[in-house]
Amino acid sequence: MSPDTLPTLETDRLFLRPPEERDLDDWAAFLADPETTRFIGGVKCRAGTWRAMASFVGCWALRGFGLFTVIDKESGRWAGYVGPWYPEGWPGHEIAWSIAPAFQRRGYAVEAAAACMDWAFDALGWSAVVHCIEPGNVASIAVAHKLGSGPLGRRAILPPFGVTVELYGQSRQEWGSHRRALRSGRAAGPG
Repeated sequence: MSPDTLPTLETDRLFLRPPEERDLDDWAAFLADPETTRFIGGVKCRAGTWRAMASFVGCWALRGFGLFTVIDKESGRWAGYVGPWYPEGWPGHEIAWSIAPAFQRRGYAVEAAAACMDWAFDALGWSAVVHCIEPGNVASIAVAHKLGSGPLGRRAILPPFGVTVELYGQSRQEWGSHRRALRSGRAAGPG
């Protein structure tokens, strides 16, 4: 895929676009914070952040999809990353999210993840999605529930990750009713 053919998504409050090198300062600040990175692999130095971004961009080139950079429309600021993620050895087609602290508790993770789930089911033809959440990550578990994803059990993610995660997920069919509930302003709840 060439950069000019990569998809972008838009919600009421957010723009989602593939990562670009100009995002490095924001990603580096985000991944340098121990609290922010507690459930996503820990602190990374700037060079490590660049390599992580290169991996995310590489997923777009290799698989035709990847994590999106999230931009807050009102401020124009970088607000995190969200999107389809499926590296080699992963337990399923994931919709993942990480929102910067300044934008948390505003519903941005649910809003962006819902747009990505629509895109994954409609454009990519996925039949199901999972969310890999480290035990204890109460905020992400709440997002999964608001999206309508239910618990699917624990799964070890092998090196280089070396963690055990709680899997949450749902099928394309389940998402249809959960998406309608979100649009009507009701939390979807696991289904």
